[in-house]
Amino acid sequence: GSQTNTPKFPPSPPILGVYEKQSNNDGIHLTEAAAAFDRSISGKLSEMLSISGPPLKKGKSRIFYGLHQDFPSAVVVGLGKSGTGVCGKENWNNCKENIRAAVSAGCRQLQDLEVAHVEVDPCGDGQSAAEGAVLGLFEYDELKTKKKVRVTTQPYGSVDSAAWQKGVMYGDGQNLARQLMEAPANHITPTVFANTIEQKLSPFAHKVAVHKRPQSWIESEQMGAFLSVSKGSEEPPIFLELHYKGSLDSAQPPLVLVGKGITFDSGGISLKPSSGMDAMRADMGGAATVCSAIVTAAALKLPINIIGLAPLCENMPSGKANKPGDVVRAKNGKTIQIDNTDAEGRLILADALCYAHSFKPRAIINAATLTGTNTQAALMLSNKHRLINGFSLIITGDRVWRMPLFQHYTKQITESALADLNNIGKYSRSGGACTAAAFLREFVTADHWAHLDIAGVMTNKDEVPYLRKGMSGRPTRTLVEFAAGLAFEP
Repeated sequence: GSQTNTPKFPPSPPILGVYEKQSNNDGIHLTEAAAAFDRSISGKLSEMLSISGPPLKKGKSRIFYGLHQDFPSAVVVGLGKSGTGVCGKENWNNCKENIRAAVSAGCRQLQDLEVAHVEVDPCGDGQSAAEGAVLGLFEYDELKTKKKVRVTTQPYGSVDSAAWQKGVMYGDGQNLARQLMEAPANHITPTVFANTIEQKLSPFAHKVAVHKRPQSWIESEQMGAFLSVSKGSEEPPIFLELHYKGSLDSAQPPLVLVGKGITFDSGGISLKPSSGMDAMRADMGGAATVCSAIVTAAALKLPINIIGLAPLCENMPSGKANKPGDVVRAKNGKTIQIDNTDAEGRLILADALCYAHSFKPRAIINAATLTGTNTQAALMLSNKHRLINGFSLIITGDRVWRMPLFQHYTKQITESALADLNNIGKYSRSGGACTAAAFLREFVTADHWAHLDIAGVMTNKDEVPYLRKGMSGRPTRTLVEFAAGLAFEP
């Protein structure tokens, strides 16, 4: 019988991990998968590693060619010291962060070489490795003619596929938030934002209800603060309401997540300076992370009921816009003097928070790019210690830092010349994170409430090594992890 030669495609290059030496006389310390690969080529990998230069530093990668007839190339990535674990000072898990950073470096190196498929060493933690790969390869280039090579990844060697899959879902969730935040404001309007989330939730239709509430509904709910912001723009507002019914007990009180959805923030009549204003296309980061977290929770089938609320609109200057000194009435009847139209996030959140109480929630978490404090941690202000503890979850590497909710801040926003409240503190013309939270607290009666100010983590230059420059989509994974913690808590 004649044999037809089917062309053999070169298998995908593996990305393999190596740890730092504990002491100088140690041999090279490879991960399980890398050691197996090394054995299969009689130690050629470790030999190449030692002659190719100094030991590999953490987060750096090195490529080798021709080690094996089956693998045209292999990339080795530095994982830092083995067995590092949780660091109290840094408030995160070094080991997981090192894996994410290393894997993303290896994936990008191969992406630059136009390799379309790679196999990733799970490095003893498949979820973190998958997150590193998925997050590290993301680039928003939908509107460019010249695009980066799309790289698909799979785990190398024997692996706990459930952990890998979970990492892919967490990474995809954050990437959805990044895409929504990065996309230009003329592409992601309130309407398009709501449609995008609805489409992402369509596979889970049996467990999810999506309500895209139009302006007429917002008016009937008497959300005067929200409407005062949206009226300056030609884009119609939408109040997006998501119900994820993951719990077997449909009567279980839901976790309510509220996200600020300003799809473009010009500042309104209190106009922002034009330099850097384009970044305000991401001022719906709160809505993006909250809605993406719910999409991810649905994909993970978390056994918990979650409701997502996102007031969506633009903040624009026009003949119809809010003027400094205007007074509007929020859903709970409180009147607000708007001294600065650029403190608009707290206005739309005020009405959403009032509405959140109608679901008798077990907890309300709101996320918003509110005050532009650049901190590299999401700032958290809460009326319950238990919520803070739930958020000190550091396995995601997305840190949350506590800030005070003193009466001092409440006093600043309740002393208003014309109304019950003022939308900025009397000492801060722009409003700090603490006065913003004190303002929001005026609309919260629930026992368990936390406010995440995520303005400081909206963008990434090089602070997070496994995210490229641009909008970060943080802290989507921390929100998912928090929901999972509630879902499985005893």
